[in-house]
Formats: sequence, C-alpha cells, structure tokens
Amino acid sequence: MKKTISQLLLVILCFSVLTAEAKRKKKPRFKPYYLVSAEIGAYESAVKQTRDKITASEFKLLGEYSPLADRTIFAITSDKLLAIASKTEFGGYGAVIRVAVTNTDKGAQVSYVNPTYMSYAYQMEDISEVSASITALFGEAVAFGSKRGETKRSLNGYQYMMMMPEFEDHDKLGSFDSHQTALATVNKNLASGVLKLTKVFEIALPGKDEVLIGVGIDDGDGADKFIMDTIDKSDTKHSAHLPYTVLISDDTVYSQAGKFRIALAFPDLGMGQFMDISDAPDGIVNSLKMLIK
Repeated sequence: MKKTISQLLLVILCFSVLTAEAKRKKKPRFKPYYLVSAEIGAYESAVKQTRDKITASEFKLLGEYSPLADRTIFAITSDKLLAIASKTEFGGYGAVIRVAVTNTDKGAQVSYVNPTYMSYAYQMEDISEVSASITALFGEAVAFGSKRGETKRSLNGYQYMMMMPEFEDHDKLGSFDSHQTALATVNKNLASGVLKLTKVFEIALPGKDEVLIGVGIDDGDGADKFIMDTIDKSDTKHSAHLPYTVLISDDTVYSQAGKFRIALAFPDLGMGQFMDISDAPDGIVNSLKMLIK
C-alpha cells in the first residue's frame, strides 16, 4: 500500500513538473491592435486630442484619412521606425503605424496597430524601442483583434490558410525605367482627380530608393467602405487596418496581396465572412493598378 501511494505521489510530482515546464515554454501570442480608450468622449474631441498628442510627440504625422463618416485614421512614423524598416527587404510596408479614432454608440474608440505584430509579419528587425515609444505616447492599452492571437513564428510566415498568399507574395503592379519615373507616375495618377483613389501619405525610406504611399480606395469591389461595413462587426473596431499602401521599390511598384493584408488585419475572419468579400482582393489590386497607367 505504501509503495502504491509513493508511486502515485511520484506520478503527481512528475505531472506537476511537466505542467510547469510546459507553461514556462508557452510562447507569447500577439494581437493586431491595441485599444487605448473606448470612452474618451465625443468623437470630434477624441480626434483633436489624438492629433494633438501625436504632433507633440517624437512621431511624425504623415496624413489623415476618413473612409467613413465615423472614422479618422492617422498615419504616423518616426526616425527609429524608418531606420528599422529600411533594413529589411520590403520592410517599407511596415514604415508607418496607423492610429484610428472610431465613433461608436458607447463613445469614441482610440486604437492603433500593434507594432510588434506588424514587425513579425513583415519580417523586420527588433522594434521594441518603437513599441515602447508608442506605449509611452498613448499609455495603457488592451490588445485586441484576435481571440487567441498569433505567435512570432506564425506571423513570420503568416497565411490565412494553405495556398493563400504570404508576405513575399505581394502583387507587382508594374515596372518603369527608373525609381523617379515610377514615383512620378504614381503621384501624377493620384493627383489627376480621375481615379477613385485618395492619397493619404507618402514617406521615403532612408538609404534606399523606396517610397511607401498610403492610398484610400473609394469605389469598386475593393472599396474601403464596402470592406469595413461587411466584415468589421466586432465591438472593438479594426479601423486602423486602413489605408492600403503601394510600395515603390527601385523601379517597381508593389502592393500587398489583398488576401494576405485583410487576413493579417482580421485573423479570426470566418470563411463565410471572407466569401462575403470574395471579390475584394481582386478589386483592390485592380484599383491600385490604375496608378501605373
């Protein structure tokens, strides 16, 4: 009997040790957004407070965008973020952090894209200094945008599911005889007033011929309003998903594949919801291709 009890205690001890070890090795998970405040007051006041806070900080306000009447998105960057983004091939996609103010029935929500989540997905170098700076700017925040979150490893090779695009599978919109010609063509088309596209910001990466341009899509199957009205159904809004971007790297213009970009911003999106916007990925790339005509 004593031997049986001893064996049982040994099994319990081993199980406890293994459980503790498993918990110790449990990998951290990351969510795409941070919610700073859900009840900061009136929407217009929240927009102004957020703008003032950004302009008084080390971050640079590159542009503002309101794809819907109840949402304002700020595109911001910093010297630290630009330096890190420039070190990675196509890291320019991560050169900007999106901050959003969204009007809801319960008050104005202030949120921003999680820089760490973004940096892992875009395979950038350590971004902890930038994360610390934005935390200092906005204060305590709660991660959201996914029930379980993603590990660093899963974000490094992120796919919504097998056979879907990864980070490297971006869309090549077109090539030119030089970087300057590519940039001039994109800007000429954005300024023409003919396309249903809105220029939100432009930022050059240091030390290389690479420029990131934020583009609002106003019409068509990939329209920002259509996508957000269709899939942004949670109480905490994913407004900081927008705007999309084109990356002019050397003499070629790229955009992120819609199926990658949308899934990364809405990782818990159900297949039924994805089917509701099944034409959106092609709509996005078709709209952005108009920039290289």
